[in-house]
Amino acid sequence: MFLSSALLAATNTPFSYFPIVLQLGAAVGFVALTMLATHFLGPKRKTSDKLINFESGIEQKGNARQPVAIKYFLTAILFVLFDVEVIFFYPYAVNFRGLGWEGFWAMLMFVGAFLAGFIYIIRKGALKWED
Repeated sequence: MFLSSALLAATNTPFSYFPIVLQLGAAVGFVALTMLATHFLGPKRKTSDKLINFESGIEQKGNARQPVAIKYFLTAILFVLFDVEVIFFYPYAVNFRGLGWEGFWAMLMFVGAFLAGFIYIIRKGALKWED
């Protein structure tokens, strides 16, 4: 065989990642081949009915390029920021006994940093919608 048993038995060699690389290459190759095949083999009938925007069967009204208030985007970004904070609580909750007091103080500092950011946001008036 071309694979020696000593090479297969070793767990910390670069060759041990070969199945992962092979799977990744097969997945990327399949996606690329499928996209190219559908592009070249698929029908191309560009009619006016097919080129219009379709929003769940509702006729479009107005211009989609009208400006939107920045408050919506700011609220969304702040939500994502503080939502990600909650994700970091899960590993602490699972391992809180093993982390002991050091983990508790580290989590307290983490919460303190986000609390300082929240206080800063409140003082800047980022969540005030009335102008």
